[in-house]
Formats: sequence, C-alpha cells, structure tokens
Amino acid sequence: MNLLSSIRIALAALRLNLMRSVLTMLGIIIGVGSVITMIAVGAGAEARIAEQINSLGSNLIVVVSGAITSGGVRLGFGTEMTLGEDDAQALERDIPEILVAAPGVRGSAQVIYGNLNWSTVIFGSTPDFLTARDWGVVQGRPFEQADLDRAAKVALLGQTVATTLFGNADPVGQMIRIKKVPFTVIGVLDRKGQSMQGQDQDDTIVMPLSTARNRVLGAREVNRRAVGAILIKMRDGVDMHAAEVQIHGLLRQRHHLQPAQDDDFWLRNLSEIAQAQEASSRVLTLLLAAVASVSLVVGGIGIMNIMLVSVTERTREIGLRLAIGARSRDILSQFLIEALTLSVTGGLVGVAAGAAASFTIGHWAHWQTELSLSAILLAVGFAAAVGVFFGFYPARKASRLQPIEALRYE
Repeated sequence: MNLLSSIRIALAALRLNLMRSVLTMLGIIIGVGSVITMIAVGAGAEARIAEQINSLGSNLIVVVSGAITSGGVRLGFGTEMTLGEDDAQALERDIPEILVAAPGVRGSAQVIYGNLNWSTVIFGSTPDFLTARDWGVVQGRPFEQADLDRAAKVALLGQTVATTLFGNADPVGQMIRIKKVPFTVIGVLDRKGQSMQGQDQDDTIVMPLSTARNRVLGAREVNRRAVGAILIKMRDGVDMHAAEVQIHGLLRQRHHLQPAQDDDFWLRNLSEIAQAQEASSRVLTLLLAAVASVSLVVGGIGIMNIMLVSVTERTREIGLRLAIGARSRDILSQFLIEALTLSVTGGLVGVAAGAAASFTIGHWAHWQTELSLSAILLAVGFAAAVGVFFGFYPARKASRLQPIEALRYE
C-alpha cells in the first residue's frame, strides 16, 4: 500500500466520524492558537521595549548630579548640582571612546502662545544634546554654538507641545513666552514617544544651556556653570562597562573624592537597562509560550484517546486487511496518518484562531502584537510532533493485532 492510498483511507475514516474528529482537534486548535497569541503578545512587548530604548539614544550613559543632605536627611540624586560644564568637557577630551558629552539642566515652566498655555519640561543643553539622544529636527533648524554663546532666546518644541499650542499650523518662526520671557521657535523635534518609565518624551522644550540657566530656570551664584546631568554618547563598538569604569574614575578624580568618600554623582548605563529589560521580556515570552503549550499536550492526549477508541472499533476491519495481505507497517502508517492529519489540521485552524486573537488584542486592548512566521512554523511543527508522538502507540497497537483474533473480535 503506497503513501497516497494510506492518506486516502485515513481521510475517509476521519470523515466517517466528522464530529468526533472536530472535537478531537479542538485541543490542538486551542493549544496552537494560545501559543501563537502568547508569542505575538510577547514579541510585541519586546518590540515596544526596543522602540523605547532606541528613543533614548544608543550607547548612552547618563551622569546625574549628587544628593544633598539637609538635617541629616539625604534628599536624593539631582538635588545638588555637583556636576559642571567643565566635567563634560574633560570627559570628552580625556576619554577618546566618548563621541559627545552634553551637559544639561532640567526644570518645568508654563509656556504661552496667544490665549493658549501649557506646562511642560524645559531642558537646556548644548548642540551635542541632539546627537547624544539621536534626536532629529523635522521642521526648522537645531540651535547652534552661536545661540549658546549669546544665550539666544530660541527654542525647539517637542511634538506634544507643538501640537498643543499650534495644532496643525507651522510653529517655526512664531513667538512664545516661557516664564514671561519671549522666545522664537526655530524648530520642531522628531517624535520620540514614551520613555521606559511611561513619560511623554515629546512633552518638552529644548533650548541653549545658557538661555535655560540664565533666563528661565535660574542659576546658582555659587557655581554658574553647574549642571544637573551629563548625557554621554559612546562611539560604536565600545565596551560600555569599561567606558563606565573610566567615566567613574575620571569624575572621582576631578571631584577630589577620597577612597572612603561616597560618589557625589550617579551613573546610569542605559545599555545595561536595555539588556535587562529585553532579557526579562524574552523570559516572559518563553514562559507564556510554555504555559500555552500545555494545551497542546492535553490535545495530544485527546488524540491518543480517540485513536485507541478507533482501533477498538475497527478491529475486525484491521483483521480483514491483514488477512488479505496488508502488512503491519501499512496499518501502522494508516493510523499514524490519521493522527497526523488531526494534529496538523487542528494546528492550521489554530494558527488562524491565534492570528485573529492577536489582531483582536492589538485592536481592542491597544497592545502591540507581532505575528512572526517562525512562531507559526514552530507551533504547527510542535502540533505535528504531538500528533506523531501520541498517535504512535495506538497505531503500533493496531499494527500488532493478529488477523485471526481480530476477525473473531465482536
């Protein structure tokens, strides 16, 4: 008996008990659909994390000013301006692996345009800030060193601020007021989206460091060159951990800190944060897929159960075929093909159900989902393997029946 004949006989046998075959496939359908959906949700979450990480800028290390102690209480990092523009210049000068080091100050203020106003984040920095953050300007121009040197009253608007104040109108060249100080809008920043903490990165205004410090946020008379943070972009291919050690050592040396003294600054290696979050997302995806795979095993047990029932019901048929010359391997292949047909058909229907569930989740729950070909092939392949594994015992039992005993079976 050739393979084509075995397939034809197996399909005919399954059609005779169509309802039972459909109910048997249901476990595989649910299992494959669950696996597809869970992998799509996990892959979407991983892609979302990657987008948020890329929006921060690649190869980025952030140095934040230290903490201030008041009445014996430490108020947290950034409460004392322990960093300065000189530190940024020294880092860029003495560590060749650094591409740019952009010092900056941050605060919040009310911005007014006409009869509209909006409270937003103000960030003052150097022209290198846009390079450090991989942040482009989609309208107008970025500010330049000349704007920084003369503390020009110019501003770059984030997408959220531009939309809130100007709607669909072009804001470039318009006059806005920040803390009653008039500013000219010279450009609009590209969209960044949410940060990993869920903050809207587009709800910001970027301006020259000197302008922000002297005209908007105020400067401390003790150190007029103090900054709250330094954004450091490393060159491609640099060992980020080794670079972090170099930066840490140079800043401790510049701040004349003794070995027993604590750091008066804080380093955040965003690459390490990115790797940790991506690893967590992958583990979560695998965990969800593993849990969903249990449904496939349950479906496989259902296939085994039904195939054993089928062998019992068709014992006389099996005996008759063996008596007229069918070989044991023909009987084995026939029942294996039946089990494989159940599992593969259920797998294909499960793929369609999983794709529909992924689309529904993405549309109604507003979760990002990604359906990949590799996940589909993996789920269908696993379903086929389950069919072969759980169908082998009933098929083997059928192939080992003795013709005389099978024909006598009632």
